[in-house]
Formats: sequence, C-alpha cells, structure tokens
Amino acid sequence: MPSEQIQWFPGHMARTRRMIAENLRHVDLVLELLDARIPLSSRNPEIAQLTAGKPTLVLLNKADLADPDQNRLWQRRCCGESTACLLTDCAGGDGIARLAPAIRELMADRLRRNAEKGVNRRLRAMVLGIPNVGKSTLINRICGNRKARAEDRPGVTRDKQWVSTGIGVDLLDMPGILWPKFEDRRVGENLALTGAIKDEILDTEALAVLLCGRLRRLYPGLLSARYRLQDISPELDDNGLFLAIGRRRGFLAGGAEVDTERTARVLLDEFRAAKIGRITLDRPESGAPESEGQNAGTDA
Repeated sequence: MPSEQIQWFPGHMARTRRMIAENLRHVDLVLELLDARIPLSSRNPEIAQLTAGKPTLVLLNKADLADPDQNRLWQRRCCGESTACLLTDCAGGDGIARLAPAIRELMADRLRRNAEKGVNRRLRAMVLGIPNVGKSTLINRICGNRKARAEDRPGVTRDKQWVSTGIGVDLLDMPGILWPKFEDRRVGENLALTGAIKDEILDTEALAVLLCGRLRRLYPGLLSARYRLQDISPELDDNGLFLAIGRRRGFLAGGAEVDTERTARVLLDEFRAAKIGRITLDRPESGAPESEGQNAGTDA
C-alpha cells in the first residue's frame, strides 16, 4: 500500500516544530492554510497544540480545485469561537481581498484595546501549513511581488522569514510541517494524492490505482465522463479500472500492453489540476477522510 511508503519525518520538519514554539510569542494570530480538497488530512494535528490560545484564521486554499458543495460544508465546520475561515485560491487571487477584513474582525478586541492604550502597532501573523499548500503563494499574492519563494512542489521553504505587507499585517512565513506518523493510513494517502509529499518517494502506479478506487466511489460520474468509461464493466477491480483508463487514452507500450507508468502520471496530474473535475476527498459529515461505501454526488 502507498501509505506504507510515506511514513517520514525529515530533520527540517522537527526543526520547524521547534521554530513554531519559539516564535509563537512574537505573533498576534495564526494563518493556517489547509488544502480544500483534503481539509482534514492537510491539518497537522500538532499545530492546534502548538498554537493553542492564539486566534486563528483558517484558509481553505485551492478551493477552486475542490467540490463547491464540500467547500461550504468545510468552511462552516472550520469556524469556531476564536477561529474564522475563508475559501481562497492563492494562485488565482480569489478570496485574497477578504483576508484583511477577516483579520480585522477576528482581532477586533485586540485592535480596540491597542487603540484605547494609544498603541499603533501592526498585527503580526504566523503562516502555517503542510508543504505545498500555498503559503509562499499567499504571501506573494498579498505583497504583489515575489517576496517568498513559491514552487509547485513540497519542501521549498526551509527557513522562517518575516514579510511586511500592505494590509497592515506582518507575516512570519514558516516552512511546511508534516508530522511523524499518520495514524489513519488514508491521511497519508490523501497527502500523497494531492502532492504534499514528494512523488519521488512513492510508488506512483499504486497511488494511481488507489485514486481510481477513490474516484469511482466518490465521483463516478466525473471519472466516467473524463475517461469515457460508460461501457466499462462495474465488476472490474481498481487495478482493472486503472488499466481500462490507460487503454481508453491509448497509452499502450509493446502492442496491447498498457503503459502503466504513463497512465499513472497522467491520472495524478489530471486529478491535481482538476481536469477530472472539482474533487474533495475528505468529508466533514464523517469527521474523517472518506471511507469505503461513501458515494457523493457526481457533479462538480
């Protein structure tokens, strides 16, 4: 299983955890980015413990790639007494204009107290999230230029950096942080499927077969439409479905044999780019990553 290959804890992750604890007293609030396609799986359970007591604005980022109906459900679930939530697409800019008002509303009491004391200090926020969730892209979008290095692969930001913005908030950008062990194997699988874990350490063909199984349960209509699978036997197992997709796309090598490497690469790339459709793998009603037997609607 792919989950057996992705139990990892690089040294820089442990260092980031220490950096968070050491620098938390220097900030007023936390901006926590989650991947809207996997809001539960992309939420590092250690962050809540490390940042306990700090107001938190949760950004469900990459919302443009996720199921709109699930976005609304997760947005409601992520809100709390000292927590607000926004849907964002940091790459495209959607939702960024709502960031400053949301911060002011969340920090209204602090701002009022500062005003009463005559304190005119800019708010300071720590930006947290797993690798490749969009932290550097968010900072660059707010600043209007490339203040932070941003690439579509995990593990790019390796050190903290302070960034001054034009919205009245100074941001402390922290490296992405994963955690030592995924207690639920589906959490690790979801992180791998969305690219939060480097593809080089994965069996991409096994991961693509896993994706086929997830999509046939959650979004069978989208999967069938993208790969013209209406006449495929429902009795095929996940691997058989994977091979059928390769044949449908004409990915053949050596005659009738399916080029499984190419098929896997295309499947994962098209899922991550929402070419199959807007898909969410975690479901708020279950309180856990999707499980066997769940069958969501087929429309994006």
